[in-house]
Amino acid sequence: MTATGEDHVTARGGPWWWARRRSAVFDVSLAVVSALECGAEGYPFASDAGIPVAAGVVFGVLAGSVLLVRRRWPIAVVLVSIAITPAQMGFLMGVVGLYTLAACELPRRIVGSLAGMSLVATLIVTFVKTRQDMVRGDLDLGDWFVPFAAITMSLGFTAPPVLLGLYVGARRRLMESLRERADSLERELQLLAERAEERAEWARNEERTRIAREMHDVVAHRVSLMVVHAAALQAVARKDPEKAVRNAALVGDMGRQALTELREMLGVLRSGGGERRERAASMPLAAVGVAAAAAASRAADDEGPCLAEIEDLVGQSAAAGMVVDLTVEGDARSYAPEVEQTAYRVVQEALTNVHKHAAGAKTYVRLAHRVSEIAMQVENEPPEAAASSARLPSGGNGLVGMKERVAALGGVFVSGPTDAGGFRVSAVIPAS
Repeated sequence: MTATGEDHVTARGGPWWWARRRSAVFDVSLAVVSALECGAEGYPFASDAGIPVAAGVVFGVLAGSVLLVRRRWPIAVVLVSIAITPAQMGFLMGVVGLYTLAACELPRRIVGSLAGMSLVATLIVTFVKTRQDMVRGDLDLGDWFVPFAAITMSLGFTAPPVLLGLYVGARRRLMESLRERADSLERELQLLAERAEERAEWARNEERTRIAREMHDVVAHRVSLMVVHAAALQAVARKDPEKAVRNAALVGDMGRQALTELREMLGVLRSGGGERRERAASMPLAAVGVAAAAAASRAADDEGPCLAEIEDLVGQSAAAGMVVDLTVEGDARSYAPEVEQTAYRVVQEALTNVHKHAAGAKTYVRLAHRVSEIAMQVENEPPEAAASSARLPSGGNGLVGMKERVAALGGVFVSGPTDAGGFRVSAVIPAS
């Protein structure tokens, strides 16, 4: 980042009130020249004033040295130059002082007042000096020359340094303003980049969570049914070969369905990957978050399971030995793809949990089509004590995933044990 303001001044490391060492050397040089000038002009001043020459020289040196503080106290320098104008000394100090005064960030009325005072003082002194020279005979010109010389000299010593100082001061303030704006813009861009990185990280986390939820829903249900059928196959392999063959066929079908859904999901995640990488190479950092969020939601917009497949879902659980009853209320109609997919996944995960934790329990699946919402409920009775268990593992993420899905659509999700000792999962999702 570029340095401005206090940091910029401190970085240049000048002594005392100077911003840079070069400025200090320049001001010291001007002060020495001004002191020598005023000291030399102290000779005629001492003669005219009737004071010792040494006193006039010392006075001139001290007065000229005031130019050293022109950057710190420009008003004091101009006032001193005005004060010594009658002694006909300090012309360099007057010119440099007026320039510094006009270039500083002082009110224009102060600059104008001091410049006017310097103009009047120079005008009077020049007028009197020229008049005296003409009276003594040093100048043999007409009377018109006295006011002409006075006005010309006063304007020549006052107007150019003031105008140049105003120009340089305005240009300096403009450059400082542009530098501050550049720094402000750089800080804003850095802040936007940090926010974009945060949004991109948030989008990546959301995408990971969504992928994990989809993988859980796809794999857990199919594999759970496969484990249940495999356990049944093991139990009846010798007693009922025909039933064992049917169970083996069901296991194969479940495996193929699981692989098909996994391939579809991986295809969605991989599609357009090369094109997205090419766009990302030339994409501004501020657009990363938006692109990542769009990528995270692209797979969710593709076609997935729908409500029409719930009967097949229930039939698969029934084929695995679950006693399940499906009830549908209201007139079936089409919903938004994300609504139908969420409703399907809720019923699917609830049936999977019944296979895991309440094998052999009778289960009731209720689906209600309402005016502005769709409601679903999966409730199972307490499992029988003699029911066999396939010892299905549980990661504890199913209920969390269902709640996240329903909440993302603005719905309500409730789950918990029933008074009879079973378990109930209920969800209500807005239709739009």
